Amino acid sequence: MIYSFLLSLFLYYIYIYLKTTKSLHMLQQNRYNRGKKYWLWLKQNPTKNFINISLLTFITIFFCFIDSYFSMVYIFNVIFFVLALILVNKKDQEKLPLVYTSRIKRLIVTNLLVHTLIVLGIYLVFQEQYLAYYYVILSIVAYLNPLIVILDNFINRPIEKMVSNHFRNMAVKRLQSMNNMEVIGITGSYGKTSSKNILNDILNIKYNAFPTPKNFNTPFGLMITINEHLDKFTDYFIAEMGACRKGEIKELCDLVHPKYGIITTIGLAHLETFGSEENIQKTKFELIESLPSDGLGVLNADDPKQLNYQIKNNVPITWIGIDNQDADIVASDIKLSSNGTEFKIKLKNKKQKYQFSTKLLGKANVYNILAGIALGLHLNIPMDKLIIAVKKVKPVEHRLEMKKYYDINIIDDAYNSNPIGANMALEVLSLMPGKRVIATPGMIELASKDQEVHYQFGQNIAKSVDEVILVGEKKTKDIYAGLISQKFPKEKIHIINDVLDAFELIKELKEPKKEMFVLLENDLPDIFNEGKKSE
Repeated sequence: MIYSFLLSLFLYYIYIYLKTTKSLHMLQQNRYNRGKKYWLWLKQNPTKNFINISLLTFITIFFCFIDSYFSMVYIFNVIFFVLALILVNKKDQEKLPLVYTSRIKRLIVTNLLVHTLIVLGIYLVFQEQYLAYYYVILSIVAYLNPLIVILDNFINRPIEKMVSNHFRNMAVKRLQSMNNMEVIGITGSYGKTSSKNILNDILNIKYNAFPTPKNFNTPFGLMITINEHLDKFTDYFIAEMGACRKGEIKELCDLVHPKYGIITTIGLAHLETFGSEENIQKTKFELIESLPSDGLGVLNADDPKQLNYQIKNNVPITWIGIDNQDADIVASDIKLSSNGTEFKIKLKNKKQKYQFSTKLLGKANVYNILAGIALGLHLNIPMDKLIIAVKKVKPVEHRLEMKKYYDINIIDDAYNSNPIGANMALEVLSLMPGKRVIATPGMIELASKDQEVHYQFGQNIAKSVDEVILVGEKKTKDIYAGLISQKFPKEKIHIINDVLDAFELIKELKEPKKEMFVLLENDLPDIFNEGKKSE
């Protein structure tokens, strides 16, 4: 009988593997639980991660009343066949797919070993009359699998540290061998990837610059970039630097030793893991305070958290701005259209203004371009070449990217929403001619500011759009309240629980012979879809 029991676990293991990959997907997106990000996500989304507790209770009770060995085996297999089938057919739209890195493969092996140890324990004490209890234990273990992934991550920590040290030593040696290359660090609460890509396009008009790919902004991401992509022809390495707790930017700076640094904006991103706004501010300035005295820091004079900070080293600073006329480089006469953005810039103590145009949309991108221009000028790129470079800057995917969906204009700002960027995106939408619609599930990681920020966001939406699509009734309740406070028509507010339904609704809202612009502000369906129940 013991062998038929072991054979009956085939479908159970298939389910465990499928569930593990889904949990590892979110572990990967949440930086392998650095700053307890994955743990926080589990707490915020319990119904998305665990077998429904009522189903687990039913399974437990059901097995207690079955006295036929083969009936129990059959029912156990049917249950996990159905659960596995649900996972296979569950079509989540993903912001980023799971990348099967060596680390993920090691975690999968560790997870299967943990489950196998549990099965081995049952095997060693197996008695046929207790089969129901064994199946109940395995069902509970399956229920807890998203938590077991945290255990897997903990078990693998010594291995990952050894791997990290190996790649770090390789990266340090490689950097030391590249005497002619200089490093530019970019950090901030929002806009790092956009700023990095824009700067790369600007610098490459004269130099050979290379940015960290995609969102490789962790120590391991920088190590991979250094070891696999940089070569002797690279003049400037542009390192995006992410953090969710104090000290993480300093750790990155100690690895790559940037000479130049840009802070985009300082806001509320990762407030839950940082603990306070002051910690966020200090962490972002770890970049500037790591720069040498012959380097350069580029800061935003319109950001009070940058303007009011007392920098603890003597690196020169170039200030950029739009509203603050005392900045060293100021943008003015900003004009937005569906074709992009036009603006002029003026250098401090100079009378001449220079006309720029870009395919990019919005004020946020003007700030990013100003930072690129500031560093470009410092690195002796002539203004006429900077004008050409800015005109050639490519749109960044999912960041105020203009697209077509049938005959509808989509402003795709769906990568990751934040209070500053969301309101700038609304400003872009408000300037578009025609019917204006926003589809949003709101923002994440705002901690105690969540209600306040979403309520204000709802008020701002009411002033900028004609129709609203809210994704997730519970998550967007404060946005809804903000809309109603501004007497926004209830019949113009559409609430759905699955982001995939938004696109069908958008087609229904299109009016004949009238141009329509739809702002997708933060999709993140893997986190926010309330209509997708757990298996």
